[in-house]
Amino acid sequence: MVSSEGREEGPDATMQLKALGSFRPEETVQLRVPPQPTAGTQNERSESSGISGISGTDEKVSSPEEASAGRIRGDGKAGRSFRSGNRNPRKAPRPSLRSRLAADPRLASLLSVLAAQAARLAPYARRAKPEYPRPGRTGWRRWMPSWRQWLGGTAAGLGLSSFLLVVAYAATDIPDDLNSHATQQDNVYFWADGTPMARTGWVQRQEMPLRDIPEDVRWAVLAAENENFYNDPGISPMGITRAVLRTFGQGDTQGGSTITQQYVKNAYLNQDQTLRRKFTEAMIALKLDNRMSKEEILESYLNTSWFGRGTYGIQRAAQAYYGKDVSELNASEAAFLASLLKGAGLYDPTLSGANRDRAVERWSWTLDRMVDIGRLSPAERATYKKFPQPLKSNPLYSTGEQSDYLVELASQYAKKSGEISDKEFDLGGYQIYTTFDKEREKRLTDGVTKARKKALKDDPKAAKSVHYGAASVAADGRILAVHGGPDHRKQGYNESNATTVPAGTAFTPFVYAAGLQHGVRTTRDGEPTPVTGESLYDGDDDVPVRTPEGPYWDRSGRKVAASNDGDESYGEISLHRAMALSANTPFMQLGMDTGLDKVRATAIASGLLPSSIGARVPALSMGSSTPSAIRMAGGYATFAAAGEHTEPYSVRRITRNGAKIPLDLPEPRRAVRAEVAEEVTSALTDCFREAHPDGAPPDAKVAGKPGTTEKDTAAWYVGTYESVSTAVVVYRIDLAESLEPLPLKGIAGTAGDSVPYGIWSGALGLSG
Repeated sequence: MVSSEGREEGPDATMQLKALGSFRPEETVQLRVPPQPTAGTQNERSESSGISGISGTDEKVSSPEEASAGRIRGDGKAGRSFRSGNRNPRKAPRPSLRSRLAADPRLASLLSVLAAQAARLAPYARRAKPEYPRPGRTGWRRWMPSWRQWLGGTAAGLGLSSFLLVVAYAATDIPDDLNSHATQQDNVYFWADGTPMARTGWVQRQEMPLRDIPEDVRWAVLAAENENFYNDPGISPMGITRAVLRTFGQGDTQGGSTITQQYVKNAYLNQDQTLRRKFTEAMIALKLDNRMSKEEILESYLNTSWFGRGTYGIQRAAQAYYGKDVSELNASEAAFLASLLKGAGLYDPTLSGANRDRAVERWSWTLDRMVDIGRLSPAERATYKKFPQPLKSNPLYSTGEQSDYLVELASQYAKKSGEISDKEFDLGGYQIYTTFDKEREKRLTDGVTKARKKALKDDPKAAKSVHYGAASVAADGRILAVHGGPDHRKQGYNESNATTVPAGTAFTPFVYAAGLQHGVRTTRDGEPTPVTGESLYDGDDDVPVRTPEGPYWDRSGRKVAASNDGDESYGEISLHRAMALSANTPFMQLGMDTGLDKVRATAIASGLLPSSIGARVPALSMGSSTPSAIRMAGGYATFAAAGEHTEPYSVRRITRNGAKIPLDLPEPRRAVRAEVAEEVTSALTDCFREAHPDGAPPDAKVAGKPGTTEKDTAAWYVGTYESVSTAVVVYRIDLAESLEPLPLKGIAGTAGDSVPYGIWSGALGLSG
């Protein structure tokens, strides 16, 4: 057969396979054989040839029709076209796992080492491969591996386990976020004598530097929990094994962890007793032990552990169980606190007799362990024979009722004077040492409580809207006590710090001080004339107020006149005597003669806030200003301090986790001359003695004055006793209807039986 190119081809070069009679002509299959090489025998040519589409050669089908003709379906019909089968072209093959691992530079060196070791061990592994049944053995011995096989299997298991542990160690990261109780702290407030007053925050915890924790306390914990702490790698394999076995059984689950593991559980994980959690705990503990020093781990552990009674950390535990700082604990007390780490609910002796027995046993055992490890001498151990019974309850109580008002004042002052942001303060850890006197606070609260009960009994309807504000301030500015209301959680504002009602005639000492300080002018352009306590003024009732040009007219066209309590007239009277008798009209005129601007300035210099000072009209001298009880007490304290005023403050010291926070405490400044303050105090002393001749011992340094308002909307008593000034105000406001002051209707008592005076004298410990 001759080709189109003139070359003769073999008979098998082209074959036509005719279908049977049942097939149609177009179903004929044509198989083309590639051209045969000219060299070699026929057999060689036959062996090197291949059939197109089957042998895997590179020859392609010339057309879709030929491709379709080359595929026959079993039903005799032509198959699907080649184009329809190529709609989803095949993706490039994915690199092998080995190549992907080798591409990682961190694992490349490890893989090369493992490959070399595998090549060396391959012959031994082949020999160690068990042959079952073992030749030359009979019975059950045929199925038992040889000692070599046992050794090889054990070595392989240990190697695989070690490899998995290395991978797990590398894959485990120390969490970035600590548990909330490991970072959140509370703020604790202390009375002036240093005893705890209140705390705020949902976690009772305070961090303490390790240097501030005595060694006896540290070693009591180590002896009880992990005496080999400084030598272990962060985990205890035997302890982990025991803990795992106990996970499947019953019993104590606390003894299988090192202190590092316990810290990891406290700070990063949870308390679930699962194998997964224990494994993660161990891995993090190993990594943490390499990253942190032992001292850092121990400090963190002591500051985050749970000790019961709502406390976290050794500092709060010391305060909750013994009412003292951790720095004051001895070895015996520390041994008891260490026992609580086994479970506070089982070892707090105040909960049950069984708890006490367990606590005593654990306490004694811990002290003995301290002796065994050389951290407590036998002689000192012998001195601890009696169990150190803790307090019955936690003295670090939460706020409530009156303490809320104290906390409010102290926190505001602490943030302002300590330059602490709200965010920083809310994170906690602050110890706020206040100026509040526990005994004075109790007397003041008792006095108000007694007055409130009496008012509810005498006039229940009017008493529902009555309010009592009170404050005691020392001459050096320390706020010693306040009464802010019946309950801060029911009434959100502090009545001792509210600028709600006018001061009334309790304001007149500031007018007197201004006149003594600056003198008076009887003519518009004349020189000021000095004023003394013996200067005379008209003390009659309803005396018109005069200016250098004549009577003072208000905007409605009426003459302004002053009025005395009870409409009483005194005739010409000295200013000193007018103050002693609480005559009002002389001081309204004195204010006009001195200058209302100077009266205002003197009141502000003495401690009243500018925002509370009334308008510069004659009524200013009669107490149209609305100072708070704290500010009125501070103003009178200025006279007791020889004319030097110190801004009232409620915090004397702040620390955070033992570190002192700089605090900007107020400094005294001159308000009026010393002789002016002395004269005002002398007149107020006579005022007290005139009204209450038996109210204090004859030699007591006591001074005070009542205050009334024009419409009987408030009643005051303000005075000093032994350099402590106290102000009490009683008023009525119906908060549900209006914020306007209401008439007292006898709630404040009478001049001879004044409710404000009764509270005042009781707060200062006087007879009444």
